[in-house]
Amino acid sequence: MPIVRVEMWPGRTQAQKRELARAITEVVCNVAHTTPEATIVVFQEIAKENWPRPAAWPRKRSEP
Repeated sequence: MPIVRVEMWPGRTQAQKRELARAITEVVCNVAHTTPEATIVVFQEIAKENWPRPAAWPRKRSEP
């Protein structure tokens, strides 16, 4: 049973999450040859201040 965990900032509507879960489930089923009933998508919303370094933040020159 595939379990896909999606961590993201808060702010998406329930409709957006349903559509994202549907799209993720479709891809997982096609690639992993499983069924929608056997696929679980879990959303975890994490406040921006709890992300140590969001990918969108620019890096300083001295940082890798």
